[in-house]
Amino acid sequence: MHGFAICTAPRSGSNFLSQLLSSTGQLGRPLEYFNGPGRRYFDDPDYPDDRNAQIEKILTMGATPNGIYGLKIFAYQNDWVEDEIEWTARLPNLQFIFLRRRDILGQAISWARALQTGQYRHGQTSTGEAAFDGQAILDRLRAIAIEYARWEMYFARNEIAALPVVYEDVANAPQQAVDSIAGLFNLHHVRADARQVSVILQRDESTEKWRRRFVEEFGNLGRVDKLWS
Repeated sequence: MHGFAICTAPRSGSNFLSQLLSSTGQLGRPLEYFNGPGRRYFDDPDYPDDRNAQIEKILTMGATPNGIYGLKIFAYQNDWVEDEIEWTARLPNLQFIFLRRRDILGQAISWARALQTGQYRHGQTSTGEAAFDGQAILDRLRAIAIEYARWEMYFARNEIAALPVVYEDVANAPQQAVDSIAGLFNLHHVRADARQVSVILQRDESTEKWRRRFVEEFGNLGRVDKLWS
């Protein structure tokens, strides 16, 4: 078997990329397999919390018939797992994809809003109201910067040449993103099927209003933030 981990941060477009890859039928079925509560909510009411059982899910549920598996993971999720199991050693022929978003402020707004409403995907029932909270956006902005920095340090420390993927590029040229990831496995003529991608952009007019207000109220050109202070 061969496979990949999409290493990223929340609200980076990872659901879109994962569904895009799954739609090919050849590039695994990447999901947050180390997120038991999430899997039970979205996919399988009996999904296990046991890490060994989750590894088995990655290699079965997460694999396409050609033996390629996929998963996605956030840096903070790695903290949940690392003391229990050496997951990278348990996954054969593992490669890494580093997915990030250029518009980090937009990402932070999206994450802050999702935390308020409970809506992480289109179609989920809202459990709360969205209201501008500049401090919450700033907190998410810092959290995203830390997530990305931690992955960069992880790759550097282990001398891993992760494949860089940018969400905005994936959105503009989905098939090109599929081609680059298929290239990791020397696969050719792998086609994405847009009909199988159900992720819908959640950004709306209020997002831009929040963006302008945040910059007005929380912007500070005279300061470089300390992420770990």
